[in-house]
Amino acid sequence: MKLSLDAAQSLVVGALLRSGVDAHNAASVARALVSAEAAGQGGHGLRRVPAYSAQAKAGKVDGQVMPRAVSPRPSVLAIDAMNGFAYPALDLAVAELPEIAKAQGIAIASIYRSHHAGVMGLTVERFAEQGLAAMMFANAPASIAPWGGKKALYGTNPIAFSVPIAGGDPITVDLAISKVARGKIMAARQKGEAIPDDWAFDLDGNPTTDAEVAMTGMMAPLGGAKGAALAMMVEILSAGITGANYAFEASSLFDDKGPPVALGQTIIAIDATATGGAGVFKRLALLADEIDAQEGVRIPGRRGQGLSRTAEAEGIEIEDDVIAAIDAIA
Repeated sequence: MKLSLDAAQSLVVGALLRSGVDAHNAASVARALVSAEAAGQGGHGLRRVPAYSAQAKAGKVDGQVMPRAVSPRPSVLAIDAMNGFAYPALDLAVAELPEIAKAQGIAIASIYRSHHAGVMGLTVERFAEQGLAAMMFANAPASIAPWGGKKALYGTNPIAFSVPIAGGDPITVDLAISKVARGKIMAARQKGEAIPDDWAFDLDGNPTTDAEVAMTGMMAPLGGAKGAALAMMVEILSAGITGANYAFEASSLFDDKGPPVALGQTIIAIDATATGGAGVFKRLALLADEIDAQEGVRIPGRRGQGLSRTAEAEGIEIEDDVIAAIDAIA
């Protein structure tokens, strides 16, 4: 079914309100999920609503709390998400970190007791829209083993980066350390579809095409041993230095069982004019132009940005089963 972005927002807000989520938080979560759909990232979109709602009802995520921020150092913003949804905490970082970064040249936000961070490329782009380069790191419940091991210790642990350029959309990189985001396997399970045999392993370390088995097994890291090392690095940056749960301490994001996931995110915002001078964005545009000049090459972020513009004008296509599942939330 084709929905306008406003209609999709209302659909999600309604389900969350029925699940006991505060109106401000419901609007924040809905904006993030609808924006994910608009950018072509359905695994982080409306398919998440039933799990979010169930967790809010069970108290696994607190839909009523508001995040709290303190500044223990001039360039540091420490945000306690209070075991609520991540998106209100990310909104707080987007609102307060830029002023600190512009004053100090660089600033860091650490977020703890948090939840699913969604499409992080959309978050870092909000900093780029304010003239800042931004990097973001997040952990997720354990699904990747150390290279050579059979026990998952790290999450899919995404990394995102965005930087503004003169006369164009930001350059935006957003990737999971796993070969694919776990949300794609969740979507395949919901649709009853098989997955490629290089996406995930069963609990014995064997490749699997069964999405159900993959959800209880392990994800394949991007780039083998190098990917596993990167997953460890992101685990440290997002959880080890923030006070959040490590991936192996966190409960699942896909059901309402267990305690709050209490995950972590770290955002680093940089005022590039402090390091590269007033002409830095023109220099960055030069790099973008050189990339764009090559046939068959696309600047990272352009696909999602184009899809988002189209969705703004034409709406988004949401599968009937997803709408039915959201409508069924009482």
